[in-house]
Amino acid sequence: MIRSYGSISSFCRTTNPIAEQRTHRLTFCSLFTNCKSHSLPANKACVAVPVASAFTNMEPPDVTFTVAYVVFVFCFVFTPNEFRSAGVTVQNIFSGWLGSEDVNFVEYHIKRTSVTLLVHSVLPLGYYAGMCVAAPYKNLTYFPLASEGWQLYFVISVTLPLLSGLLVLHWSQDKWANHPISRKLRAHALPQSSWRAVASSINTEFRRIDKFATGAASARVIVTDSWVMKVTTYVLHVAQQQDAHLTVVESKAHEISPESNTPVQFLTISVNSVNPSVKTFDIRLNSTEYGELREKLHAPIRNAANVVIHQTLSDLFLETFKSHVEANQTYTLPSGQELESCIGCMQVDANIKLLRLCQEESEGGPDSGAGCQRCYCRPMWCLTCMGKWFASRQDQQHPETWLSSRVPCPTCKARFCILDVCVVR
Repeated sequence: MIRSYGSISSFCRTTNPIAEQRTHRLTFCSLFTNCKSHSLPANKACVAVPVASAFTNMEPPDVTFTVAYVVFVFCFVFTPNEFRSAGVTVQNIFSGWLGSEDVNFVEYHIKRTSVTLLVHSVLPLGYYAGMCVAAPYKNLTYFPLASEGWQLYFVISVTLPLLSGLLVLHWSQDKWANHPISRKLRAHALPQSSWRAVASSINTEFRRIDKFATGAASARVIVTDSWVMKVTTYVLHVAQQQDAHLTVVESKAHEISPESNTPVQFLTISVNSVNPSVKTFDIRLNSTEYGELREKLHAPIRNAANVVIHQTLSDLFLETFKSHVEANQTYTLPSGQELESCIGCMQVDANIKLLRLCQEESEGGPDSGAGCQRCYCRPMWCLTCMGKWFASRQDQQHPETWLSSRVPCPTCKARFCILDVCVVR
C-alpha cells in the first residue's frame, strides 16, 4: 500500500502541474495526504475530489465581480433614475456626436439607436476582460489555456460587436437611408417625396411647446399635431394621426406609486394604423394624463375593454369616498318631504344628508368648531357632488389625510367628516 501511495502522489505531481501552483485551493493530492495521515481508506479521498472541485470552481472574487457586473449591465441598459441623474447613459456619454434632440429629433434617434446597439453589444466582451483581472488563475488572458466554455464565450463576445458594427455601417449608407427608422418614415412619404420630408415634418412639430410627451426614456410617448410616436431603446414607432385608431385595451391599478406614494392606474393603449406598412404598437401612460392625451388627438380614443379610467387623484378618491359612504348609516326622509335636484349639478336628485354620527368629541363641545358639528340643512347635494366638494377642500400635497379630515358643509359651513355623510333612502 505504501508503494501505491507513492505512485499516486507522483501521478498527481506529474499530471497536474497547475494544481501545484494553487496552494491555497483544496486539491486531490492534499485530500489524499489527509486521508493517509488519518488512516482513512484511499477510496474516500477519491470520492471527495469532485465535490471539492465543484465548490472551488468559482472563487469569491469571481462571484463579487459577476454580481457587480450583472447589476451594472442591468442598470446601464434599463437606466434607473440614479444612473440617469449621474449621467451614466448612452445619450449623455455620446451627447457630442448625437447632437440635440430638440433640433433634429429623427436624426438624433437614428444615431442614438445605432450607438446604443454598438455599446450594448460590447458589454459581454467587457465581462470577459473583467474576469481576466478578477480571476487570473483561469488563464483567460492566454486563450489556449482557457477552458472550452470560456473560449466559446470569448468568440461570441467578439462576434457580437463585429456583427453590430457591420450592421450599423450598412445603416449609415446614403446618409442613414437604410436605417430601420428611415424605412418606417418612408411608409408615410408621399409618392413624389422621400423619408427626409417626413423627418423634417416631425422635427418641426417636435420643436413646438404644445406637444404631449410622457414616460421614461426607454418608453416615451410623444404626440404632436400630426404624429403619434413611441421611443424605445432600439426602436422608434411612428403613426400618423389621421391614419391611427387608438383603443384602450388594458388597465392596471397599483395601490401605491414610488414617485407620489399614492394609488396609480396605468393604461395600455393600442395604436393601430390603417396604413398596412405601419405595424401596430402599444403605448402606456398614467391615467391622470389621459385627458391631456385625448385633447391632443384629433380622433376619440375607443375603450374596447370597458375600462374605468381614473384620470385624476380626485377621481380615485371619489370612488373610495362613495364606497365609505355606502357603508354608513342611511337617512330616512320624513313623510311629506320631497327631494329636490342637486344644487351642484342639477342633473340628479339630492340624496345626501349630513348627520353627526362620529364619536369624536372636541374639547369645546360638539358645536365648538374644532370637531364635527351638527348640520341642519335639508338634503341638497348628490353623492357625487358631495364627494367632489370633499376632495376639493383637501391638502393636495398630503392625500393620505383626506379620509380622516373634516370639511365645512357647502351650504351652512358646519364641519363634518366622512362618517357623517348619509345616503337618503
